[in-house]
Amino acid sequence: MNPRTARKPRPAPPAAAERPDRITAAFERCRAEHRAALVTYVMGGDPDLATARAMALACVEGGADLVELGVPFSDPIADGPTIQAAAQRALGAGTTLEDVLGIAAAVRARSQVPIALMGYLNPMLAGGVEALVRGCADAGVDALIIPDLLPEEAEVLAPAAAEAGVKLVYLLAPTSNPARVEAAARAATGFLYFVSVTGVTGARHAVAEEIAPLVAAVRARTELPVVIGFGVSTPEQARALGPLADGVVVGSAIVKRIAEGRSRRARAERVKRFVRSLGRALRR
Repeated sequence: MNPRTARKPRPAPPAAAERPDRITAAFERCRAEHRAALVTYVMGGDPDLATARAMALACVEGGADLVELGVPFSDPIADGPTIQAAAQRALGAGTTLEDVLGIAAAVRARSQVPIALMGYLNPMLAGGVEALVRGCADAGVDALIIPDLLPEEAEVLAPAAAEAGVKLVYLLAPTSNPARVEAAARAATGFLYFVSVTGVTGARHAVAEEIAPLVAAVRARTELPVVIGFGVSTPEQARALGPLADGVVVGSAIVKRIAEGRSRRARAERVKRFVRSLGRALRR
């Protein structure tokens, strides 16, 4: 083999102890500012890679405290029609996990905002656990959110993720019993994601009075941040739910604004304005 053309091995990513804990830093900053963190969601590859990258950066520029990037999958059991349609557009454009990691790397090159990949086991583990966590570490991804990975099955991913410094996030629902809450609290290393409404994602109305005691019960069982998602679509809803948790997630409402079309610049400005309005609402 010609030594001049031989492929050089990639340098190993920083050890977990050497990687910055951007998630903890973000929540601590928001806590010091007496507000909930704003978590925004963009489907990777929707409607194409360049637009998705621009939308993720628009969220950052609009003031998002953490960015979730969706990994498209053909059978997204936890997602409603809006995000299902976004996944289909992304898959139609040929988007892969590696492409979404490329979007993450582009965001990381411009910002130190925490990044979480949200997707399902099949596409996430198609190349193996080691490839997944290595790809995340290389791209600057801070956490993985996998709705169909139960906390009781954490050992599938936990050791490799911990070694790479990639945190794991688990979902809890209003119907989660105390045993499930305890299991998720033990297994999670990044934060806990409380689903505010039963069913799939979508821009529906989450009622603060109804979920307040449920979120409080989760927060009493963990020192990790707890965020509320699935059902937050307006600044008014974000303002009502913000005092209950450490963060609020807005996904479908952003994806809808991306799908409204026009030029990439126009979409980015629309998303940025919306994210800014959400951020203002959370500054209680």
